[in-house]
Amino acid sequence: MVYGMLRFANGPETIQLGDLTVRRLGFGAMRLPGKDVWGEPADPSAVHAVLHRAIELGINLIDTAWYYGPHVANRLIAETLHPYPSDLVIATKLGGRRLADKSWASYLKPEELRAGAHEDLRTLKLEQLSVAHLRWIEQPEVTFDEALDAMIAMQREGLIRHLALSNVNADQLAHALTKTPIVAVQNLFNVGGGGGPVPVAARPEAVLAACESRGIAFLPFFPLAIGALSAGSGALAAAAKRHNCTPAQLAIAWLLARSPVMLPIPGTSKIAHLDENAGSVHVALDPAAVAELAPNR
Repeated sequence: MVYGMLRFANGPETIQLGDLTVRRLGFGAMRLPGKDVWGEPADPSAVHAVLHRAIELGINLIDTAWYYGPHVANRLIAETLHPYPSDLVIATKLGGRRLADKSWASYLKPEELRAGAHEDLRTLKLEQLSVAHLRWIEQPEVTFDEALDAMIAMQREGLIRHLALSNVNADQLAHALTKTPIVAVQNLFNVGGGGGPVPVAARPEAVLAACESRGIAFLPFFPLAIGALSAGSGALAAAAKRHNCTPAQLAIAWLLARSPVMLPIPGTSKIAHLDENAGSVHVALDPAAVAELAPNR
């Protein structure tokens, strides 16, 4: 395995997810299915190549969910990489689902969370989920406590190794920690300050600060604001020229430099974009550059 690409200019190079060690740049599987995260990819061979390339680069965290596709991303990962490298950590998310009109909806009842966990286990060909995020979605049927208790119950049964949260605020994180260890939080966070089709959890900086104080990994989803931060114009592009990198690389490098607990998980279905994203780890940013690029939140 080749690790040369992942020599981080802004350390540390690794972070702990409980007893699991992962490099501080992961891969998000959301872009593996077809358009709108729905159905089969236009070019399955390209998806297989991207997954193999991620492993070659030394990436050892893949973030996925059974409802990406739905049922597509997990199957592509398993048929490409199983049996998995011994150090590969596959993180999943429970609590969401897709409707026939391609919209996103909650799936947070205890029996739904359990069904999702078994679907992840089956499609990924796993005996245990290494890291499972409770993807919180506000709705009137299930309380946060009810959903969290269902996750804790599955962990006690051995279905889940480590628990994590997604789309939560600082109060929810603090409350969860009174009940169980949490190894990661996955929230929307990027240098642009937003950009995504989902509601944003309140006070993102407060959540990040809480993770920093406890050594909890923070996985910023939509790190490139669904491609919006890859544009070749504007302040970010101008700064990227000064740092001799692309805007996408600067956006990811900013996250890595912003906090030692930050673990970006950019996703793509193209090798060229994957290699570009991986190159972000070489971009060194000092505190002044980080502050200059910081959005007003």
